[in-house]
Amino acid sequence: MSDEKENGFLDDIDTPEEELELEEDVLAVPDIDSVIKERDQLKDRLLRAFAETENLRKRAERDRRDAEMYGGTKLARDLLSVQDNLERALENIDDDLRKEHTSLTEGLELTLRELLSVFEKHKILPVTPEVGDKFNPKLHQAMFEAPVPNTTKGSIIQVMSTGFAIGDRLLRAAQVGVSSNTASTK
Repeated sequence: MSDEKENGFLDDIDTPEEELELEEDVLAVPDIDSVIKERDQLKDRLLRAFAETENLRKRAERDRRDAEMYGGTKLARDLLSVQDNLERALENIDDDLRKEHTSLTEGLELTLRELLSVFEKHKILPVTPEVGDKFNPKLHQAMFEAPVPNTTKGSIIQVMSTGFAIGDRLLRAAQVGVSSNTASTK
């Protein structure tokens, strides 16, 4: 055995004095207050980690829903000019031209309906104010003001173009004319 000790095989074995020191550390009575304090700190850290994980999960879910709903906002905004142009083209077709080119007119009408159908499918809905409605700056863009008899101040007197919203966000405000009439109506 002395040969083994000389060769270094048993150098790692603890001596009895080291064993006694370890046993004394293990047998030492822990301070209850410090253990409770450490437990409370660890519990607090664990609860905070759980809360942060739950917040991240909820935020990721909300971001996913927003991306799904509003991801096509730029494309939708660009397509609004196509819708405007189709409407203008149809408005400028007189009865004679409509009779001469029935299939062309029907094609334009079908294309406009299909575009509006696709908009609706993707929750892009028109904001269509009516003459007489109250002006709402969150939904309408005032293009002009004019004093018009028999109207109240702030009411819509003309609708120039339809607005559109995607979900609960406005893509484009409806362009309207607003009454600046200061006289009361009777």
